[in-house]
Amino acid sequence: MAHSRTALAAPITNSDVIALDRANVFHSWSAQKALNPMVIAGGSGSTVWDHDGRTYLDFSSQLVNTNIGHQHPRVIEAIKEQADALVTVAPAHANHTRGLAAERILAHAPAGMNKIFFTNGGADANENAIRMARLHTGRDKVISRYRSYHGNTGAAIVATGDWRRIPNEYSRGHVHVFGPYLYRSEFWAETPQQESERALQHLRRTIELEGPQSVAAVLLETVPGTAGILLPPPGYLEGVRALCDQHGIMLILDEVMAGFGRTGDWFALDAYNVKPDLITFAKGVNSGYVPVGGVIISEDISATFDERVFPGGLTYSGHPLAAASIVASIDAFEEDNIVENAAHIGRDHLTPGLAALAARHPVIGEVRGRGVFWALELVQDQQTRQPVTPAFMGRIKAELLNRGLLPFIADNRIHVVPPAVVTPEEVRRALDIYDEALSAVN
Repeated sequence: MAHSRTALAAPITNSDVIALDRANVFHSWSAQKALNPMVIAGGSGSTVWDHDGRTYLDFSSQLVNTNIGHQHPRVIEAIKEQADALVTVAPAHANHTRGLAAERILAHAPAGMNKIFFTNGGADANENAIRMARLHTGRDKVISRYRSYHGNTGAAIVATGDWRRIPNEYSRGHVHVFGPYLYRSEFWAETPQQESERALQHLRRTIELEGPQSVAAVLLETVPGTAGILLPPPGYLEGVRALCDQHGIMLILDEVMAGFGRTGDWFALDAYNVKPDLITFAKGVNSGYVPVGGVIISEDISATFDERVFPGGLTYSGHPLAAASIVASIDAFEEDNIVENAAHIGRDHLTPGLAALAARHPVIGEVRGRGVFWALELVQDQQTRQPVTPAFMGRIKAELLNRGLLPFIADNRIHVVPPAVVTPEEVRRALDIYDEALSAVN
C-alpha cells in the first residue's frame, strides 16, 4: 500500500485517530479490548487540543514530564538545528552537544558529582544506577520502598513497590520497606517527627536483619510521585544518609519525576540536607521532547571504573537530538526563571488555592505538595480516611475532562501537576474546574 508524503498533514478527526490506534497500537499497563484512548493532536504551554477542536488545560503534564510546557519554541528549534547537523552518533564517540548536555546538568547537581551516564529514560537510569552501586560495593541487595515506582525494566520494576512489581519479579536481591506517610502511617505515628523516627528505625532494623554487608544500595524517590507525592518529613532523608554512611551503602535518589523544577527547586533533594551517591533523572530534564534519562555519578563511584570496564551501555546513550533538547531546556529554565516560577506558583497560588478547595470539600482528606507537584487525597470519611471508590474517581475524571482539564488520577488521588511554566490565571481556571467537578460528584 502506498502512503502519501503529506499523510501527516491530511485532515483527520478524533475518530480516525482512534480507529488507527485500536487497529495497530498495543498500549502499556492496559487490557487492550475496551480501550478508548483520549486523542491529543497538539499543544502549547499548559494547553493541549484534539482534532475535533476541544482544548484542555494539561494539569497532568502528560506523565508529569512536560515541565517546560508543550512545544517550547527554543527547544523545538534546537532539535531541528541538531537534526540538520548530525541526527545520530554512536555513544563511543565524543560529541559536542552530548558534552554540553552533561555539563549543563552537572552545573545544577550537588558538589562532588562529576559524570553523567545517559540512558533512554528513567527506568534504565535506575537500572544502571543499581548496576553501578552493586559493582562499586561488591554487594547485591537493594532496599527500596513499597510506595514507589522506579520503571519497567528488570531491576527497576522489582525495586518498584506498587502492584506492577508482582507480575514481573524476575530480578534478584530486592528488599522493600515502608517509608514515611503520616496520613496513613504504618508506624502508629501522630507527628511528622514520630513518623520520621519510626520509619528510620524500620529501615535500620531491615538493614541489620538483611546483613549490612550484603546491601549495595538504598534506592528512594526523593519525593515519591506516582505513589502519592509524599514529602519526606524532617530528618528522614538525612537519617537514611547516615544509615548508608554507617554501613558503606550507596544512596540512590530517584529524581526522574521530582527533578528539574517540579518541586520548585532544580532537584527535589535541594530542599534537604542530603547528598546521594547517585541521582537518576529523565522526564523534566527535557520534558520528554526526545526520549532520554541518565545517572549523575559521584566522583567516588565514577573512579571505580577508571581502570575497570563498566559493563553497561545503550545504542542511543547521549543521542544528539536528546542532548540538544537538554541544552536548550536547561538554558530556557535559567533564562526564563522557570524553576522560580514553579516555586512561586506553588507558594502563592496552589498552596492557598488547594487549601481553600479542601475547606469547601470534605471529600479531600489531605492536600500535600510543593512547587507544581501536589496531591489531593480523596476519602469517603474524614475520620476513618477510607479511600473513595474507583467508580468515584472515574466520575471525577469524566467531570474534569468535560470541563476542559486533563487530570492525573492515581488510586484515590488527584495529582495537581501542571507544567512549571503554568501561569496564575491558568491555575485559577484549574481550581475553578476542580471545584465544579468535586461539587458535581457529591
